[in-house]
Amino acid sequence: MEVIRLHAEEQYAEEIKALIKEDKDEKPASWQMSPQQVLTYIMGGKTKKGVTIEPKYFGQRRLVELAIATLLTDRALLLIGVPGTAKSWLSEHLAAAIMGDSSLMIQGTSGTSEDAIRYGWNYAKLLQEGPSQEALVSSPVIRAMNAGKLVRIEELTRIPSDIQDALITVLSEKSLPVPELNMEIRARNGFNVIATANDRDKGVHDLSSALQRRFNIVRLPLPVDLEEELKIVNYRVKELQGFTSAPKKVIKEADIKKLITVFRELRSGQSEEGDIKIKSPTATLSTAEVISAVNSSQTMAHYFGYDDANKPIAESIVSAVVKDATKDQMILQEYLETVMKSRKGWSSLYKSCKEVLDGKG
Repeated sequence: MEVIRLHAEEQYAEEIKALIKEDKDEKPASWQMSPQQVLTYIMGGKTKKGVTIEPKYFGQRRLVELAIATLLTDRALLLIGVPGTAKSWLSEHLAAAIMGDSSLMIQGTSGTSEDAIRYGWNYAKLLQEGPSQEALVSSPVIRAMNAGKLVRIEELTRIPSDIQDALITVLSEKSLPVPELNMEIRARNGFNVIATANDRDKGVHDLSSALQRRFNIVRLPLPVDLEEELKIVNYRVKELQGFTSAPKKVIKEADIKKLITVFRELRSGQSEEGDIKIKSPTATLSTAEVISAVNSSQTMAHYFGYDDANKPIAESIVSAVVKDATKDQMILQEYLETVMKSRKGWSSLYKSCKEVLDGKG
């Protein structure tokens, strides 16, 4: 059966296998490879036999070293950053490299219940037999504790604060009481938690100081410059296209640079040259949204016969930027007139964006 998306350990199985085979360094309990090989897997490189390891993260090496070092201790890891800083991406690949299993995951939302972190009950069995181990439904946290693996918690700050605090005992005592059965579940060697959190988006619940103290926090920044962001976008777009069999028209790198520039300028509130102040829209305009915009533009160009890449790019820009119909549209119009209009080589993109905004595209 074909699946839309493979887990990281499935997609990069050959790289992981090659790194494990050549690993001569000390491996911590339950880890399938040494910390040095985990770093190579994340940052990229070559094995001694010449197998190319693709980079999975294009940011600062020291941040990845800090993340790996944290997981070698008894403290949990919290990756913090604005949307699009590759928090989930890094979390998944760390779990894939260290444990060979990135599937133990809780997706945090405002509706996440305590059962998702602790345990639930099979109510049919509960009513029939009363509380028993057979009636207990294990959460991903319990399954990770029993197996000595890593569990990922995505968007921790979207989970209500009182539910978040269910983690405190797990992180401090490495055990989880089950009072209904007069027992506790104890974590095996290798167990730890990788959580991600967004510190800018709406709907965020602050972590209690008690919970914060049980995490080592690594803050992931946005790409430093346009070239770094271009590398990330090109890599991820190429990878996303690998999940579909349909061919795509490839948008030229010069056009992708323009799209990234638009997003960077609106995001930062100033032109790349630093000489023009710009109002920022309500949209985050993260690197993740750039990737989505490029992918959408290429898909539109392929299926709907656009010979001019500016038209689908303009559609993607307007779609990503204009979230508030009144405020964001005015901000984008002002950006077009004060920045894009006068830029050399940008006239076609300017006209296409104007047409889309005016409803003539």
